[in-house]
Amino acid sequence: MTIGKSPERDNSRSSTADTAAGAGVPDDTPSIGRTLAQARHAAGLTVDEVSAGTRVRVPIVHAIEEDDFSRCGGAFYARGHLRALARAVGADGEALVARYDAIHGTAPVDISPVAALDAKRIRADRGRPNWTAAMLVAIVVVIAVIGFNLVGGKSAKTVTGSASAPLPSAVSSAPASPSVQPPAPAPSVAPIAAAPADKVTVKVVAEGGTSWISALDGDGKSLFQNNLDEGKDQTFTDPKQIKLVIGNAAAVHLYVNGKDLGPAGKDGQVVHVTYTPGDPQAG
Repeated sequence: MTIGKSPERDNSRSSTADTAAGAGVPDDTPSIGRTLAQARHAAGLTVDEVSAGTRVRVPIVHAIEEDDFSRCGGAFYARGHLRALARAVGADGEALVARYDAIHGTAPVDISPVAALDAKRIRADRGRPNWTAAMLVAIVVVIAVIGFNLVGGKSAKTVTGSASAPLPSAVSSAPASPSVQPPAPAPSVAPIAAAPADKVTVKVVAEGGTSWISALDGDGKSLFQNNLDEGKDQTFTDPKQIKLVIGNAAAVHLYVNGKDLGPAGKDGQVVHVTYTPGDPQAG
């Protein structure tokens, strides 16, 4: 009886190395899991943060970083997990999928009718009207209506003061006609009003999809750490600074100290930003 490593395990590793060499990958190139782990560390993210941003469970993230794809449920799901994790940490997902296919001897399957239907739904969603622009137009209309009502009210007071004595009693006895109350504007698209000059105020609005957000105050205390769904917003205030980590930068709109900074970054980009009471210095 021989005590040591299992022959089957050694043979499996040797076969994997031979397959990688046959695929044109240098011997000193980090494995797929090691590549993802290094990219995650470089992005300053933990496994829990990556799991929250990709919806890939923590045990599966650990297994993939150890080049164990048995928990993925098959090659199809393994490819999807690789692309999602690579997008979250800033790695080349397609290159990792190609290496996975070369090592494991698999190839992408044709899109099933259900997947094709999902693709059509995605294209249909992209063709929907821009509700953000429509809401901004509605806000402008509401402001115009309010201004018109204010001017009309001043004119009515002037006419009442210049009328004869019986007129005020007639006007006071008549029931006031209810004015049309416009719908209140949505708070998620309005910029920060009257931001305190001695504090930093940051407002994040999810406008282009769902993004994972982490917010820390000036003492390093966590203010928020979760997914921010589309249409939702969060506002953070601190006397010193606000530090943000944004998992999907293109989906998040930033307002800092009352100023509109626009989208936080590109699609799938992980952004680390820090703001103080004097920011932004320009713009």
